[in-house]
Amino acid sequence: MRHKVKKKRFDRTKEQRVALYRSLLLALIKEERIETSLQKAKAVRPLAEKLITLAKKGDLSSRRRALAILPNRTAIKKLFEDIAVRYEGRNGGYTRIIKLPFRRTGDSCELAILEFVE
Repeated sequence: MRHKVKKKRFDRTKEQRVALYRSLLLALIKEERIETSLQKAKAVRPLAEKLITLAKKGDLSSRRRALAILPNRTAIKKLFEDIAVRYEGRNGGYTRIIKLPFRRTGDSCELAILEFVE
């Protein structure tokens, strides 16, 4: 039974899962659009939303918390200077998930695009 189990494990250890999330977040911030599996997109989306909300505050404490989540200074700089300014008037819903009509050839996994709105 899976009582009180709320997150996907993706058959990885915690360290591997955190590394996966960080790499997907980094790619999303750099490229502003990534193609991945639907379940991974659903898992990374709340993390991206929280990072953008932190970046909108813009103070030093928020920058340090964002660096703790995603330790890449160039990505954090882009997040705070470009992406946060773009969503100044929006109160959430910074990303969207678009399901792709086809599946991956090797394992028939549902694919999706995770991208920033506007």
